Amino acid sequence: MDKIKIITPGGYTTIQDKGRFGFQHMGIPVSGVLDDFAFTMANLLVGNHGNAAVMELTVMGPSIEIREKMDIALTGAKMRMVVNDNLQEQWCSIRVKPGDIVNISQVQAGCRAYLSFSGGISLPEVMGSFSTYAGAKIGGFKGRPLQKGDTLATFDAPLLKRERVLLKKFIPDYPTHVCLRAILGPQDHYFGQSLKTLFSEEYMVTAKADRMGYRLQGKPLPIKHNMPKSIISEPSMPGSIQVPPSEQPIILLVEQTVGGYAKIATIISSDIAAVAQVTPGDTIRFEKIDINNAIVIAIEREKIINTIKETL
Repeated sequence: MDKIKIITPGGYTTIQDKGRFGFQHMGIPVSGVLDDFAFTMANLLVGNHGNAAVMELTVMGPSIEIREKMDIALTGAKMRMVVNDNLQEQWCSIRVKPGDIVNISQVQAGCRAYLSFSGGISLPEVMGSFSTYAGAKIGGFKGRPLQKGDTLATFDAPLLKRERVLLKKFIPDYPTHVCLRAILGPQDHYFGQSLKTLFSEEYMVTAKADRMGYRLQGKPLPIKHNMPKSIISEPSMPGSIQVPPSEQPIILLVEQTVGGYAKIATIISSDIAAVAQVTPGDTIRFEKIDINNAIVIAIEREKIINTIKETL
């Protein structure tokens, strides 16, 4: 049974989960959510398992009609959400009923928000995932962003016995200037003075910023004169900072499989969510850390998520 109808789809609204793994050697990227913290919280707030499919909203949210009683939650970027003209809070569960109209407007801070539903969105799995990869028209809803008139089903799930609210201390801020922690490499030996430049200069997010990657603009990062301008294409991963012949860095994200340019550094996994929330015109600085510190940060982040699970 269809339980959700799209009245207007918003800016770029897709169905996503954590992504599909194990197919990059076939040219199929991981895809999945860009902000995994906001995604995880959205599911926890409505009582879903950790990988239930949600809507990822970019810049402008959708307007939807609810056709069955359920719990919903909106996390991530700050967007104004109204249910039947009543303003609602983010980062908490909201009970909705048949006939309710949910309107989510333009982003006020950040870039991407996540809308979850009781049970998670029900769609056919493609390669073990519900995630949309629009580049190849696979996964999600017909392999594309949602459109006006689309209807969606959800998996059956019990309603919450009480409202769930995320404590304010756990809710991230979404500033227009962020510092991203990064580990050198894998081709840092291709770069000389550029290493110092990367970690001392400020870079602006350009208009060429999407789920494939973010092109930045700032002080050039030239490769050493005795090094080739490109490398043999090799697997890439979200967070790799690639430097093409333009000498302007590109942060690779979830819809890439291989790259043929040297990667000066790699943003730690814990900071990919921060990348997902910057928009064109925002600025970025990079902080160099080592692998041991990155592991400590990842462990601490997991502890915070486990603490949240216990409090909810």
